[in-house]
Amino acid sequence: MFVSKLAMEGLPNVHPVTMLIMVLTFAYGWRAVFPLTVYIFLVGIYAGFSLWWIPYLYIWAIFWAISMLIPYDRIPVKVKVFVLPLICGFFGLIYGTLYAPAQAIMFGMNFDTTLKWILTGLPWDGVHAVGNFSIGFLIVPLTDVTKKLRAKTSY
Repeated sequence: MFVSKLAMEGLPNVHPVTMLIMVLTFAYGWRAVFPLTVYIFLVGIYAGFSLWWIPYLYIWAIFWAISMLIPYDRIPVKVKVFVLPLICGFFGLIYGTLYAPAQAIMFGMNFDTTLKWILTGLPWDGVHAVGNFSIGFLIVPLTDVTKKLRAKTSY
């Protein structure tokens, strides 16, 4: 997750992190929280543990929890091929909104200022949504490959 995010830093808000969280969650269940935690701390180590990093602690946990609730194996392939990218895209669209409560608390923003902050960031959240949606089409094939590789190992 960390390396893929770094590799795509040239594209603003476009990265495969959301897709990889889903893949790992569908393949490893609750154990996906471990690589997710490593990712969050690597980002903090790399970019600095500052106020911007605090929302990472809950935003990615929310997405992991949402992914845990999706019954991947019970959804027909024709459905999940389109629904899972939509979920990733929607998460990209609401990322700024999820980030906003921490911003409001840390910087003493009132409701109006927080709402303006969210609206100002919507264009970037739109880019995030399109990127997540596009990369989301890799979820099913990568999950299937990961599950097959997992079946060949003892883990």
